[in-house]
Amino acid sequence: MIVFPLVTAHTGCMGMPDNSAASAREGLSLGADIIEDDIRVTRDGIPVLSHDDRVGLADGRERSVSGLTLQELNEGLAAPIVLLETVLKLLDNYPGARMNLDLKTDDSIGPVAALVQKLGIVDRVFLTGCEYDRALQANSHDNGIAKLLNVDINSFRNNEFMDAVGQACREAADSGCFGLNVPYQIVRPELMDFAADKGLSVFIWTVNEAQEMRKYAAMGVGSITTRDVAALLLVKQQWRKESAADEL
Repeated sequence: MIVFPLVTAHTGCMGMPDNSAASAREGLSLGADIIEDDIRVTRDGIPVLSHDDRVGLADGRERSVSGLTLQELNEGLAAPIVLLETVLKLLDNYPGARMNLDLKTDDSIGPVAALVQKLGIVDRVFLTGCEYDRALQANSHDNGIAKLLNVDINSFRNNEFMDAVGQACREAADSGCFGLNVPYQIVRPELMDFAADKGLSVFIWTVNEAQEMRKYAAMGVGSITTRDVAALLLVKQQWRKESAADEL
């Protein structure tokens, strides 16, 4: 019997601001298995939540997250930027939950690994945002943090489908990833079968419609990332009822 996928709350879930503590709390309180946020580092190496390097300051100027210290950044912003440490500590109140750290830059690997190790939660996080080169770089830090390979979308655009699948699975295995991080639109049963044969999980993003959630759950994906956590949890509840009925 297919196990229902892990529920991952995309940053900004349920209408909350992206990369906010409120979004993380909302996902956790609803019962998501995993929360996801985008990670960058300031000039002084502090991991923070931000999708883009350029941010708008209170005075209308734009500056770079990576070009400012944390203090300089917070002095210019209308509200302080959210620290990764702040969100990671939310996991203390949700023993079964994990966090997907979507790394936006290579230079975030070391500071993120150091923070995770300091907090003693290596087993409660995993890295995404890692195409092959970044996944290899993550290995050089010898940090023990699990990671997913972000598949090369251009490979799927430019090559035969199964050739791209084979490349993705080879790169995942070569770089020590436990699975593939895949936009749901390119997932097919052939990809699922090939990855399973190689012992790789398939995590998909970002699915917001109930019909699509059911479709990919039935394919056996390992996790579905969504902004509509409540909808996915309702699909999960209905799935369990149907599975129980089938066993009678």
